[in-house]
Amino acid sequence: MSNQLSAMLKAWHKDRASTEWVLGTVYKTEGSAYRKAGAMMMINGLGQQFGLLSGGCLEADIIRNARRAMVTEKTVKLVYDGNDEDDLSFRLGVGCGGTVYIMLQPVTAQNDLGLADLYEALQQRQSGFYIQNINRPDGHFSENRNVIGHRAHINPVGNDDWLITPIRPEPHILLVGGGLDARPVMRIAREMGWQVSLADPRPANARTEHFSDARAIFRNLDHDLADYVNRTRVDAAILMSHSISIDGTALAVLAHSAVRHVSALGPAHRFDQVLSEAGLYRQDLPFMVQSPAGLPLGGELPESIALSMLAGIHQSLHALAQAPAAAMVQAAE
Repeated sequence: MSNQLSAMLKAWHKDRASTEWVLGTVYKTEGSAYRKAGAMMMINGLGQQFGLLSGGCLEADIIRNARRAMVTEKTVKLVYDGNDEDDLSFRLGVGCGGTVYIMLQPVTAQNDLGLADLYEALQQRQSGFYIQNINRPDGHFSENRNVIGHRAHINPVGNDDWLITPIRPEPHILLVGGGLDARPVMRIAREMGWQVSLADPRPANARTEHFSDARAIFRNLDHDLADYVNRTRVDAAILMSHSISIDGTALAVLAHSAVRHVSALGPAHRFDQVLSEAGLYRQDLPFMVQSPAGLPLGGELPESIALSMLAGIHQSLHALAQAPAAAMVQAAE
């Protein structure tokens, strides 16, 4: 089970009527903390947890307290102070040394805290904001573009404090090329909870038995692929077919899409050839290009190269998500 929010909500949505559920959320931290404000986890009546609110040291106590929220149907608030010798987190040996504030909100059939809407939005790869009342079980998802910010923050409205958490779907990447070296890319990306699609016109490559976790496999590099990339909001692509012709055709397709990052396997001069094949110039490209692909982590085996490329994409997408906001935060309703 991935720790991505969409995976956690999928587990809840599947069994939401068969057992009780509680949503745990970090709403504030002071000092160092493993997870920051906006981190969430789901806990059910069977004692199962999905996601993490710490490095694993606090979860047993969080699950124990979740029972109180289930029974009372009221928000339970917890504070773990890593600097207080009398605090549980200190006695557990939590190494961060900061203070973590957590709320546990009951999720019922009568009040699902807007999680069904949030789940549906993530299924549709829709970004937005999840807004929770810190003192009582109340929450909803909003696409409101007037709520700006790339980090969770508390917003006071009247006598209430609301936690506003930016929601972004997990990354979706397109691999152009389904050879042997694409397999570890698929495995590592799926372990992180990312979605992966493939495109390769060669029948011997990108075979379903080797890429069973692929969201989709395309055999034609044409307008259907471009439509799919835009419709499913593909975030990044890796050109790794080892064919100038295939990579060039794919690049020409991606140049008319909403992809935000492209990594190109091979030396920098090879990407110049790919550009020429596509009939494009660098200034024509509406996305960031990383060529050679990946971060310089060292190593030359396929697994090391896969880790390097995914790390480069992770860094790039994170930087784009952290871009400064252009407007002030508006009060939640």
